[in-house]
Amino acid sequence: MRFFIVPALILILVGVGIDIYIYRRLPHRRVDRRVYSGISLLVNILAVLTLFVPFKSISPVIGRCIIWFYYAFISLLASKLVFSIFDLLASLPLLFHKKRVRQISVLGVLAALSVFVTMWWGTFNRFNIQEKHVEVKVEGLPDTFDGYRIVQISDMHVGSYGSDTSFISRLVSHIDSIRPDVVFFTGDIVNNRTMELIPFVNTLSGLNAKDGVYSILGNHDYGDYFQWESDEAKEQNMELMYGLQEKMGWKLLRNQTSWIRHGVDSIAVIGVENIGEPPFSTYGNLDVSYTGNIADDNVKILLSHNPMHWVKDIAGNDKHNICLTLSGHTHAMQIELVGWSPAKWKYPTWGGLYTDSCSHNLYVNIGTGTIGAPMRIGATPEITVITLKKAIK
Repeated sequence: MRFFIVPALILILVGVGIDIYIYRRLPHRRVDRRVYSGISLLVNILAVLTLFVPFKSISPVIGRCIIWFYYAFISLLASKLVFSIFDLLASLPLLFHKKRVRQISVLGVLAALSVFVTMWWGTFNRFNIQEKHVEVKVEGLPDTFDGYRIVQISDMHVGSYGSDTSFISRLVSHIDSIRPDVVFFTGDIVNNRTMELIPFVNTLSGLNAKDGVYSILGNHDYGDYFQWESDEAKEQNMELMYGLQEKMGWKLLRNQTSWIRHGVDSIAVIGVENIGEPPFSTYGNLDVSYTGNIADDNVKILLSHNPMHWVKDIAGNDKHNICLTLSGHTHAMQIELVGWSPAKWKYPTWGGLYTDSCSHNLYVNIGTGTIGAPMRIGATPEITVITLKKAIK
């Protein structure tokens, strides 16, 4: 049994309890109650049945339909829960033989509607684009790189769009209009299988920068979340990934270092494969990726998908002379309101710029795509423009 089935079943049981409460609060008209109970019973049965669908082997189309069903189910459940809480508060005076406070119930209806509208606004917001500008001061930055502009993007999850390239096309056009010096993509280009990338190859081939496009792999790019018929099939999936990124003109760094040279000046771009934490697999190795002494004076930019790699191995470590690490992965859990995100409960570095006491900078891009819930409540798809500036001692 998959690990999420038990909590999902508990959630469904909570929903059943809420439905019973609302049923009892409905007017005593037989038709109204029968319609509500019939629809609720059907939806809950479907919710239970879809929990046992083998997601690792079903077609992407069916998978997306199930995801949309779950999202509709959860948005209704959340709205009904909010209403029920308000309605129970309105009923408290009955314990003291007084009248219900009808105004609180009305507020409950408005609050429930607000929750429902907000959740569905998030499904449209996932197609908006937010451009963020950040300046990072770097000690020892060569003069020719002072003012160097990097565009970072991350977590496209193109499988969530099927074969619809319209959003990715807008994203590419937006980035090209910035005219960056270099573009870094920090992993998770697909959801489960490389074949999801095929409809987007021509579109992503249009991504341009003076010094090229560099990429790394994220946890979703290894095919670990799909049920392969053989090890050979999984290997072919990875070979297709390498081939498609090459066809797009991207330079995929797999535990490798590439140098960007401007005349006699240069900076190192280190790309590690995914260094995850349970349940995410680890494929990366920083020591292998940079063959020189990681503490040397060369200016280094590290591409590492999971920001926990920076937290655990680089922050506060004066043996690692890495001025800037670029990561993604968190998505800000696709929820960010007034600068707050539930991602902070899991990731101490969930989005934005972070600096430690050793002048190690980390920027976490919250991604452009979605996985799981097809929404971004806040947490608008992000293009980050990072300008390197020479630090003055």
